[in-house]
Amino acid sequence: MDPTQDPGIWQTLVLLVQTLGTLVVQLASFGLHWLLWIVWAVWWLGSVNAKKTRHVLAIGGWAPAVLIILLSAIVWSCLDARPCDCLGFMTVPNFWWQLGYVSMLAATALICGWLQSVFHWTPHEIHFDPPARGHAHGHGHAHH
Repeated sequence: MDPTQDPGIWQTLVLLVQTLGTLVVQLASFGLHWLLWIVWAVWWLGSVNAKKTRHVLAIGGWAPAVLIILLSAIVWSCLDARPCDCLGFMTVPNFWWQLGYVSMLAATALICGWLQSVFHWTPHEIHFDPPARGHAHGHGHAHH
């Protein structure tokens, strides 16, 4: 039997392409919905040195971090003053759901730092300071 004459194969291929297209659209929609969380996690996993961050937090950097979390939630609650019924079974009052959201972002950053230490991932250091200039000999003048 000639495969080009069999309509079942072509129908199956068209159905396969349509299904793959639907899968790509659904994955893209899922990725766009979670894009900020994904970028946040990638940043903390690949760009922040958890060992140095842990040291800074241990010597007192936790206090300004907590203040930033609180101030972010306060400002957000003033800009978007509405309760959240996102849980389904109860309504979370204004400020408290913003505080919970910002706290989840901070917890995600800490979890990413923990993952770095568990898997021994350390991002490469990037130095923004120009290299120190030394006195190079051989630039045309003679020493007496």
